[in-house]
Amino acid sequence: MFELIAPVAELLARFMIDITAMGVLIFGLYYRRYRDRELATTASMFNIFAFAVLTILSSVEFSVAAGFGLFAILALFSLRSEQIEKIEIAYFFGAIAVAVICSVVGTSLLMVFMITTFVILAAWVLDHPRMLKSAHGAKLTLDAIDPDILSDSAKTRQMLSDRLGVDVMTFQIVELNYVNDMARINVYYRN
Repeated sequence: MFELIAPVAELLARFMIDITAMGVLIFGLYYRRYRDRELATTASMFNIFAFAVLTILSSVEFSVAAGFGLFAILALFSLRSEQIEKIEIAYFFGAIAVAVICSVVGTSLLMVFMITTFVILAAWVLDHPRMLKSAHGAKLTLDAIDPDILSDSAKTRQMLSDRLGVDVMTFQIVELNYVNDMARINVYYRN
């Protein structure tokens, strides 16, 4: 009887560490700062699914080739998905990393707790608003495409600065739709 209880108790402890760490990382840090419900939900669900799959895989013999196959499937998702921001990728990867750290059998619970705590503290410090407070970002949708938007980046940057009333440092064109005369642009600026 006790032989069955110990592994179940350890699994529950690992799951609680995972859920707590993911909750702090995604909802305590990411969602509070960026208010992106879609990515917060996606990263949370992905964390839980990855934890479940990796827990099963770590309890059976699993070849390295099968592991690479699993990551190849994940790479296909990223190729088929819409473009996401670098900070979103970092938090998404953080959610996956926490699931991997918590699900791999063979590490002590103390080590799992310490590493997940380190991941959360690092994310909090590195993405703290005071760390890089001089730069801000915004996602814009323009209802008219400037003819020079692709050919003259300096003119486009100046046009965006004039329209927004801020110093635009750089911008990224996410989508150009000439049929609807619309442009989606990510703008990085200083106040």
